[in-house]
Amino acid sequence: MTNLCWPSGEGPRDKLLGRGEASLSDAELLAVLLATGYRNHNALELARDILHEFGGLVGFLRAGEEELLACRGVGRAKYAVVRAALELARRQAQQRLEAGSVLSSPGCTRRFLQHHLGRREREVFCCMFLDNQHRLLRCEDLFMGTLDGAAVYPREVAVRALRYRAAAVIFAHNHPSGVAEPSSADRRITERLTAALALLDVRVLDHIIVGSGSEYSFAEAGLI
Repeated sequence: MTNLCWPSGEGPRDKLLGRGEASLSDAELLAVLLATGYRNHNALELARDILHEFGGLVGFLRAGEEELLACRGVGRAKYAVVRAALELARRQAQQRLEAGSVLSSPGCTRRFLQHHLGRREREVFCCMFLDNQHRLLRCEDLFMGTLDGAAVYPREVAVRALRYRAAAVIFAHNHPSGVAEPSSADRRITERLTAALALLDVRVLDHIIVGSGSEYSFAEAGLI
């Protein structure tokens, strides 16, 4: 059975249109995206199987291409729909940041960083460059790999800050382990970057570590 075979008014799509998207469970929302199931499994049953396989929505969103395509009933077409939906969410979060002050909407900043970094399988260090009103000028991924293994060069950050005429920056990186707690390397790098940018009169507002559905803020912890 596919979604096309749901009795009238009973499918997840009908529920969304009749009651609003907030009324749907995680599995029902995913079923709307998947649209169809496979033999003897409708879209909702497929969605439930997928969420069970990955331990819920957070695990599903962090799953890579090979893991998702290994799920029965998920082909490249369904995978493409899911990726497109995630990218739309990331772009919407970024556009909301660009429309106003980053500091006036910390929730938007965290949502954007979850969309931007939360699914990465490798550690990625990015910089959000801000103007003097703390509006987002540009967000760039600058360094890949663990912060212990891949050098984070203050000079590269400084060059880009000057290029974009940034007055402030927010650093962010993900922990693929899912644990959003700073390591000693995270602390050392933050101190080095803050000292280097201070020479250019560029203020470091925060360093945010992205984990599985949670974030750690150096500023909130009093470390910046």
